[in-house]
Amino acid sequence: MRIYITSIPIADYDKALAFYTEILGFQKKRDIELGGGARFLTVVSPEDPDGTEILLEPNADYRGIKALRKALAEDGIPITSLAVDDVQAEYERLQKLGVTFTQKPFSHGGPTTAVFDDTNGNLIQIVELKKGE
Repeated sequence: MRIYITSIPIADYDKALAFYTEILGFQKKRDIELGGGARFLTVVSPEDPDGTEILLEPNADYRGIKALRKALAEDGIPITSLAVDDVQAEYERLQKLGVTFTQKPFSHGGPTTAVFDDTNGNLIQIVELKKGE
């Protein structure tokens, strides 16, 4: 068993797609019209185009998701975590592109992490793992 798709709640397809592709550097993998303005829209890492896909799920206003996102944001908890080779370098690159960070690069005896807002109301963590972590 392996992870095929994981989802991130969004409010706006085009805004989310632009952020995840133009800012974060993911590639659009699927964009299937489902009718009534709905789409099955996924992005994937260019480093692993056949790997796990992120479904940009337009359920940000669903009451359960809305409550979860609000609670996570209030507590500063990321909704997901993305691996990078160098957190400091990625932090600097993303800051130059206008990304808002809620946590600067920080190491607490384990991996180095940083947290940013994805412009769709989600906190996303980037993490730099050392060999064996």
